[in-house]
Amino acid sequence: MKKRILIIDDDNDFVDATSSLLEAKGYETITAPDGKAGFDMAKKEKPDLLLLDVMMTYDSEGLDLTKKLHEESETKRIPIIMITGIRRAMNLPFGFESDEEVLPVKAVLEKPVKPEVLLETIAKHLK
Repeated sequence: MKKRILIIDDDNDFVDATSSLLEAKGYETITAPDGKAGFDMAKKEKPDLLLLDVMMTYDSEGLDLTKKLHEESETKRIPIIMITGIRRAMNLPFGFESDEEVLPVKAVLEKPVKPEVLLETIAKHLK
């Protein structure tokens, strides 16, 4: 059975390119354009893994959604890989790292992410 990955991102080009890449590698993809739709989709579809942007409807939407997903019994075990361009967009001198308390994600990747890095990270967290 194919592993299902939910991509939550408001950048249609990124979503299309990522979906094509993942589907070519045998994954099934479902998508949502924002945190609200993504939360509903995660609860309904129960994906095997979630790719999540940070800046969507508002700058910290992905961070807020991560916390909400982690607090919900139906979604808290879904591994999350955050893929973001926030560091460059906001000219931050630091990046983000996963942390079970503050940022409960499996990995944080900086956009633009190389396809091989994305595929390797996904494979690592789907085992």
